[in-house]
Amino acid sequence: MSSVIALLSRPPRLPVLGRHVAFPLHASVLVGLLAASSAPTPVYALYQAAWHFSAMTLTVVFSTYALALLVALLTAGTLSDHLGRRPVLAGALVAEAVTMALFATAQGIPALIAARILQGLATGVATSAAGAALLDFEDPDRPGRATAANGITPVAGMAAGVLAATALVQYVPAPTRTVYLLLLVLFTAQAAAVLLTPETARPHPGAWRSLRPAVTVSPASRPAFALAAPGIVAAWALGGFYSSLGPSLARLIAPHATRATGGLVFFTMTAAAGLAAHAARALPARTVNLAGTALLIPGALLTLSSPQLHSLTALFAGTALAGAGFGAVTQGALRLLLPPAAPDERAGTLAAYYVLSYLAMSIPAVLAGLLTNLYGLQTAVAVYAATVVLLAATGLTHAARQHRPAPHPSGRTPR
Repeated sequence: MSSVIALLSRPPRLPVLGRHVAFPLHASVLVGLLAASSAPTPVYALYQAAWHFSAMTLTVVFSTYALALLVALLTAGTLSDHLGRRPVLAGALVAEAVTMALFATAQGIPALIAARILQGLATGVATSAAGAALLDFEDPDRPGRATAANGITPVAGMAAGVLAATALVQYVPAPTRTVYLLLLVLFTAQAAAVLLTPETARPHPGAWRSLRPAVTVSPASRPAFALAAPGIVAAWALGGFYSSLGPSLARLIAPHATRATGGLVFFTMTAAAGLAAHAARALPARTVNLAGTALLIPGALLTLSSPQLHSLTALFAGTALAGAGFGAVTQGALRLLLPPAAPDERAGTLAAYYVLSYLAMSIPAVLAGLLTNLYGLQTAVAVYAATVVLLAATGLTHAARQHRPAPHPSGRTPR
């Protein structure tokens, strides 16, 4: 392992890419990572038809990725602060390419789970390193660009991944291989390009010690983290539902709809998230975060009503509202969390954000799969929606209390 890291750390002999190229390159890495994470969503229906597994198994397959990613974030979230962004990110991208090869050759559930675990580990390492590198490469004349990119590129990547995979499932032969082979080529090219970028972190001792599981939030970011946490949990829990069980809900409402319909549910969510995050980038971060949290409530309720109404329109409308809320919560939360953090605290703070996010995404999805097996999908949707509404309402209440004006010295609250 040390020899591999040493090899990746050596300065490349080819010309080094400038900062103006390095920034969009690292943004494209985040897009690619999240595209790969969502690409299996439309393909799950093909796996289910071929291998005959239950909704519970489906959510376990989905959640193994998120839980493995959590392990990587908890142990290696700050690794790039110690070893450098370039070797850590390039190594993780090589591992992503290997993962795509495993997906392309999977012949059953065990192979699929193994691929998702390796993908989660590689993505967890790469996400924190690439996100921190974006902050390092930010143009001083354009402050806030890196934080906005950290909020927009993940949802843009998820949208691109699920849309491309949906199209491949619908129109291309052997979609369970084609989508992953294309991503394999992408990650291989990105790994090579990352090695040509300047190193922005100062490698220093403590790499092994940093691998001890820990969540590190910059002290300056902790108040914002506490404020945004309920909305983050609600948003990512909904994201986990649409990613794992969204296609199943679409088939329940419209059994004879095309296979692409299921994939388009998650695409609608991620596309709305990307648009909302982009549209809200110039608004105050606190306002964006709270507005997004509020949007999750009607989104969850419309999604809940769609099976009773037998309406795909209600499902897609609820998904779009939830997606807009997801994008606003994500963008607002990152803009609250990252700017106060010192440069050597960025990777750790970003990793802590993703730890909370993916816990919220994975654990409720597994519980929803269990509820679906025991009581049916409609009951699972009802419980899920009620939980999200409660979380979002808690976040809004907490924010309102914090924003309440301090009492006047005389005992009266100023008007």
